[in-house]
Amino acid sequence: MIDVNLNALLRQYRSNPYEELHIETPHTGIITFNVKVGDLVKGPSGAWKERPGTTLFTLEREGNVKKITAERDGEVSFVRDEVDGEFCEAREHVVTIRHRLSKDEIINFILRKVLYVFEAPETARYYLVPELEAVRDQKKEITLSPGDDFLIMSLMKRDTFLKYEGPKGTVFRLYFKPGDIVEQGEPLVGIASPEDLDIVDKIIQRIQSEWED
Repeated sequence: MIDVNLNALLRQYRSNPYEELHIETPHTGIITFNVKVGDLVKGPSGAWKERPGTTLFTLEREGNVKKITAERDGEVSFVRDEVDGEFCEAREHVVTIRHRLSKDEIINFILRKVLYVFEAPETARYYLVPELEAVRDQKKEITLSPGDDFLIMSLMKRDTFLKYEGPKGTVFRLYFKPGDIVEQGEPLVGIASPEDLDIVDKIIQRIQSEWED
């Protein structure tokens, strides 16, 4: 049974409806910033997110220049100016974006607290097993019991079937599109037990009615 203080969670998000997004360098190189503190940036746009977001900085390595763009909207709250024009190591925190959470993002954050969430064990491509994909295509509920094969993890041209080890329940959220590369530790599936489905629906309805984007 779900044990969550929804009022407390909503007060928390109302008092601070922001997420700090720390942007790191993906590899080594000479860094040049394209933004400064206070700038507003945009994430990808277009029907398929085909237009990249605002360029935050570039990295030059061995004559190759790579643009690093914003993945979400927000305001730049930190830029590590002292390394501008200098060689920078990989995985250095160089920019922070203060992103205002949308209603859907608030719902997803709270659902992660009330659902049983299965996270990616490795950075890999993930697929539902064919039997469950067929159920999903028919727009029917997917139910899982401990020991069920439910996901395929594709890594280094090798497919591994993953068994479900959580409580019996219904897939309420699928956090990835089949074939997506999902980073280790990111959510894959959110499951609600049968007795909690009504409660989860009511939580979503309440947030939808009370939260303003």
